[in-house]
Amino acid sequence: MTIATQMKILNTSKHYQYLKDNSTWIKELNRHDNNIDKFLEFTKDKYNLRMSDKISDFVDNIDMIQKVLSVLK
Repeated sequence: MTIATQMKILNTSKHYQYLKDNSTWIKELNRHDNNIDKFLEFTKDKYNLRMSDKISDFVDNIDMIQKVLSVLK
């Protein structure tokens, strides 16, 4: 694994944690450095780090707050 690949992984703690938990990706990245983009996309899907996931979580929180306020009325 090249140093550039290692730096991309270490920049985000979720990526590093996923590698610690799943060593198959370590083997894959050691053999093929060009799969780093696949790994990053996979971890974004796994941990819901996409912008659409964040927006969805925000909307869900707003709905929950509205329901709580309607119950309190």
